[in-house]
Amino acid sequence: MISFLEAIASRILLFDGAMGTEIQRLNPQPTDFPGNRDGFNDGLILTNPDWIKQIHRSYLKVGADCIETNTFGSNYLKLAEYSFGDSTLEFNKKAADIAREVCKEPQFEDTPRYVIGSMGPTGFLPSSEDPDLGQKTPDQIKEAFLPQAEGLILGGVDALLIETSQDILEVKLAIEACHDAIDNLGKKVPIIANVTLDQYGKMLLGTNIQAAYTVVSDMHIDVFGLNCSTGPVEMTPSVRWLDQQEDLPILVVPNAGMPYNEGGKAVYKMTPAEMTQKLKEFIENYKRVRVIGGCCGTNPLHIAEMRKMIDSYHVSGITDTGIGRGD
Repeated sequence: MISFLEAIASRILLFDGAMGTEIQRLNPQPTDFPGNRDGFNDGLILTNPDWIKQIHRSYLKVGADCIETNTFGSNYLKLAEYSFGDSTLEFNKKAADIAREVCKEPQFEDTPRYVIGSMGPTGFLPSSEDPDLGQKTPDQIKEAFLPQAEGLILGGVDALLIETSQDILEVKLAIEACHDAIDNLGKKVPIIANVTLDQYGKMLLGTNIQAAYTVVSDMHIDVFGLNCSTGPVEMTPSVRWLDQQEDLPILVVPNAGMPYNEGGKAVYKMTPAEMTQKLKEFIENYKRVRVIGGCCGTNPLHIAEMRKMIDSYHVSGITDTGIGRGD
């Protein structure tokens, strides 16, 4: 099988959609989670692994090239909230094993499928002076990501994905932890660094896309991306700027539009067709966009529509661009 980096150099890769909302569709009860801890979605790999396999499978069936492990909140600090902190490495390895098992099913042997190790934020902001959000030191943040990265690598992920990041210092620390894990295990794995921007193109603490990219682009990452927070329309200026850098491959995984508050719940109204049309414009206009997919509010219907669009795009004559630094 060709590697993840070889694949994005030759074609557009499609990520999966949201995990959390698909879990909610299964109507989980508190008793479905470890220790009856309602909302501990990552813990379902222990108590209901078949649910997670079902969700992974649903995205692969509609044509996703890549599925993300159910480990968004599985760094040490997050797992410690549920009394699983000391099992961080084993926990992440199991989640990666589950995703890999699904990818190896005979029905998905038609094309290479990649497992992406999801690494979400710790819930703290090391750059912040807030007494609660800023209470963890940079060393503590980095150490929270290290066993997570090691577990994902041991589970055989094809890339590590630092995602939904709102503090650029935390992104930097997570990248350092990934490099340490790679060195400790002696296994090279591509690193994708994502940031999350608001509708004005800034991270939570005010860092703009130019500053964020400058901080991490020389840290030997392989892909730089944007995910969550907004829909694709609001990402347009940032994607345009990133494409102009002519440096790293770009990942774009937006929400299904900006969220609306309905009855105290966030609702995403961008249809599969609307979202896919905007992402089509991205890959047509910005040649460094090599990975697309969906975040909050997206489901297999969105991914299926994106699959059709990508297939049509490739058939129209797109070939190897040579994109992919891989250093």
